[in-house]
Amino acid sequence: MSALLTKLVKDKLIHPPTWLPDNTHYLTVMGSVAYGVADTSEGKEPDFDVYGVCIPPKEMLFPHLTGEIWGFGKYKEGMPNSYFRQWQQPRIFDASARGGKGREYDFQIYNIVQYVQLCSECNPNMIDSLFTQETDVLHITQIGQLLRDNRKKFLHQGIYDKFKGYAYAQVKKLMTKEADPSSKRAVLIAQFGYDTKFAYHIVRLLNECEQLLRDGDMDLKRNREQLKSIRRGEWKLEQINEFFQDKVLDLETIRANSQLPTKPDQDAIRAILLRCLEIQYGDIGKCVVVPGAAEQILHDIKTKLQEKGYW
Repeated sequence: MSALLTKLVKDKLIHPPTWLPDNTHYLTVMGSVAYGVADTSEGKEPDFDVYGVCIPPKEMLFPHLTGEIWGFGKYKEGMPNSYFRQWQQPRIFDASARGGKGREYDFQIYNIVQYVQLCSECNPNMIDSLFTQETDVLHITQIGQLLRDNRKKFLHQGIYDKFKGYAYAQVKKLMTKEADPSSKRAVLIAQFGYDTKFAYHIVRLLNECEQLLRDGDMDLKRNREQLKSIRRGEWKLEQINEFFQDKVLDLETIRANSQLPTKPDQDAIRAILLRCLEIQYGDIGKCVVVPGAAEQILHDIKTKLQEKGYW
């Protein structure tokens, strides 16, 4: 049970599915706090972007157990009308936090199946959430710890394409000068000539990609001083573009020499997911088919018979 979610539900500040607070297994701070670049000058309190992992009730994850088929007919009472992927609730202000000073939260909590799938695809946000520092973890259970302990098993050379793609998307946003005049983005453009938030994310993503490809590990706060300088507008726009072009070329060479596997180990990742579900539900033999399970049983029987001299 997450104490944070339970409190916010009790205070009627968030409205997740009723089962979610008791079945959330991992919550970690993300965003500027996790990257070590939050602006805390003059006593400022940064927003808390919180990512998490939950496991829905068994009948929601395996509707066939109750005779349901997603997308067909009317579902039984208590069943959702669509597959649960994630719960989001932004801009939640808890006035009682920090001794009455208050704190704002943005929540994104994923169904464990969706989360593990995105991790296997090396989605930057999901991978980052597994590599946050322990001090940034707000809530963790045995299942959450199992995911963190096995985070390196999600890594493969597809990191290069995913992280580069996300960085390029930030470049495109950076080049767009249009913004709502009342937005923070407009203020940054007026002050520095470009959006420094998009700029620091470009550099962050490519630096992270390099760490993962080269070391097979990652410290989200390693380049925080460099990223802070970008957020302060100390880099020219030309420097950002030059960094992007040069780093992408460097990463191609780093990828060619990376010790990471070329593609995800689906069997190992599936085993992690199934272990998490077993911890949550107990026996899941009626929920999923485990390839080779029958063959393994027959092999064990044969071995026993041979040991007794009956084969």
